[in-house]
Amino acid sequence: METLQSGSNTLFILLGAIMVLAMHSGFAFLEVGTVRKKNQVNALVKIIADFAVSTIAYFFIGYYVAYGLGFFESAQILAEKNGYELVKFFFLLTFAAAIPAIISGGIAERARFYPQLIASLLIVAVLYPFFEGIVWNGNYGVQDWLEATYGAPFQDFAGSVVVHAVGGWIALAAVLLLGPRHGRYGKDGQMSAHPPSSIPFLALGAWILTVGWFGFNVMSAQTIDAISGLVAVNSLMAMVGGILGALVVGKNDPGFIHNGPLAGLVAVCAGSSLMHPLGALVTGLIAGGLFVWMFTLTQNRWKIDDVLGVWPLHGLCGAWGGIAAGIFGQQALGGLGGVAFMSQLIGTLMGIGIAFIGGLIVYGLIRQLVGIRLSQEEEYQGADLSIHKISSEP
Repeated sequence: METLQSGSNTLFILLGAIMVLAMHSGFAFLEVGTVRKKNQVNALVKIIADFAVSTIAYFFIGYYVAYGLGFFESAQILAEKNGYELVKFFFLLTFAAAIPAIISGGIAERARFYPQLIASLLIVAVLYPFFEGIVWNGNYGVQDWLEATYGAPFQDFAGSVVVHAVGGWIALAAVLLLGPRHGRYGKDGQMSAHPPSSIPFLALGAWILTVGWFGFNVMSAQTIDAISGLVAVNSLMAMVGGILGALVVGKNDPGFIHNGPLAGLVAVCAGSSLMHPLGALVTGLIAGGLFVWMFTLTQNRWKIDDVLGVWPLHGLCGAWGGIAAGIFGQQALGGLGGVAFMSQLIGTLMGIGIAFIGGLIVYGLIRQLVGIRLSQEEEYQGADLSIHKISSEP
């Protein structure tokens, strides 16, 4: 029975890892559809190369930083319990690799290729696992302090803050250091439109991410006995809420509508194991509207050239999700309880601070040492020809 249980848990988390791995193709096609045609190849190459670099960084350094575990024992020891610890690493790696994939969309069309890979390595080796270990492994006693002070630790079941807010706020730092694309904003305040190159590819990416997200959330239980249908239905309701919120606030814009489910799913990650489905629906509705409103504000009013809107989508909706767990997770609002609003607020702000300051340090150092931006001529020509010497179509 013990062998059957360990084998079942290994298969369970392996299926989750495969589903989240598939989400990286969603990140790729969402970016392919959103950027201009001359940058489509670069979008595809960045996501797959970032994943390879992230794997090396997390295997050798990041997983140890977060959990104090390494993989330098014999294969016989690593294969114990059907290799569950190895597959757990694979699952958590797919989360870690989502950080560079998130950042990629914000800095698209003007970032240099190899400096971005260096940034990905540093982020996945040190910056991300530092906060991951605080929240999911209890490092440095922060969770114990929150529980002793406010009655509950910081709850982030599937990474609204640990993954999405952290990725979004690192991306904001990178976007600010890079500056806008040439010609995006004129000196007279006029804004040049850079429309998506392919709505079908954009929609395909959104659908792949949406489907894979049920592995992202449900399989965060990590063992088969802990699986919860509540997580699945809450994810569904938040997804639908995000679509409807973006549909209404975005006035039928297909780019906003297809990012709507992603906004809802980002926001529900933290509290998906605690909320009532109606609370998840409201969380998603607010996230969908918040994404559209803040994307429009940052692009048009604040002149922040975040190409895919990853700061509003992941950074802000992720932060909203961390706080929403402290609201809709309460028993008074139909949740399961065991959550404290102040712990959620402090944990969320801590994630934002670590991510933004860390992002400024990582990208600031790389900018000073080797530079992070394509030349104006290379950007005009497009990243596909400038970096990869080939266009998406002959």
